[in-house]
Amino acid sequence: MNKNLTRIPLLLLALSASPWLFAASPDGQTIATQGNGKGATACIACHGQQGQGNADAGYPYLAGLSADYLRNQLTAFSSGSRKNAVMQPIAGSLSKQDIAAVAEYFSGLPNDRLKGSAATPSDVSGKGAVLARNGKWAAGVPACFRCHGADGRGVAPHFPPVVGQPEAYIRNQLVAWQTGARSNDPLGLMQSVVKSLSRDEIDAVARYLAAQSEK
Repeated sequence: MNKNLTRIPLLLLALSASPWLFAASPDGQTIATQGNGKGATACIACHGQQGQGNADAGYPYLAGLSADYLRNQLTAFSSGSRKNAVMQPIAGSLSKQDIAAVAEYFSGLPNDRLKGSAATPSDVSGKGAVLARNGKWAAGVPACFRCHGADGRGVAPHFPPVVGQPEAYIRNQLVAWQTGARSNDPLGLMQSVVKSLSRDEIDAVARYLAAQSEK
């Protein structure tokens, strides 16, 4: 008998014991639009059909953000270093492969806020504009645009875009940094920056950044 033929049953047995060999790679679009069937609901339910966010509800846009940044945030939600009652259980239901796939999907979606020439701000002298553009150096607070790019459209992977995000989202994140509810930034940079801001200043800079849009 041909020795190769005698090996076929053993090969089939080995393959049947390893179903992962046949498992399809996670599809980011499917996870984003339908969930993963394991506890993670569809991302678009909150973040919009095209990842454009929901300003009224304070849900951020995801379209066009760096895949590395999105992956890091989902991992942080999963580990608890970034706390959110909605996102933690969702991220905890995603595998590393799921996280990578959905991050790549949203990073590839177009976002008008991140294209074209920089928006012309309607007010460059108000409190929020001054903080975003110049900072408050007397208190050790650098300008937002110093790290997040000259026009606030981000410097991947650690500094995401801040222009055009919902005002409530920006405010909530700044407060989370200030209170320690969020602590997943490199070297604790954001926590050290925000601790010197008053709530009035947080409101002002959130309002200013939200108003800057490429549309």
